[in-house]
Amino acid sequence: MTFSPEPLAVRFDADSFWVDLDDGRTLGIPLAWFPRLLHATPDQRAQVELSRVGLHWMEIDEDISIIGLLAGRGDQTRSRKTAA
Repeated sequence: MTFSPEPLAVRFDADSFWVDLDDGRTLGIPLAWFPRLLHATPDQRAQVELSRVGLHWMEIDEDISIIGLLAGRGDQTRSRKTAA
């Protein structure tokens, strides 16, 4: 069983979002790592749902795991360009 701290709160500034965890840490994540959040309106960003394992925004179809954030992973849905 892997321990993952739980999110307590999420807030945004112009370039980043901040996740307060129940272990006392605060993670600062560049919005550029998550294009759906980057392009979302402030109202859409405010509609975050917190769970034991992560963050979810239903309207913009974004799910972010705390484990992924701790590992430094951004949006995993971006398509990779293939060489011709």
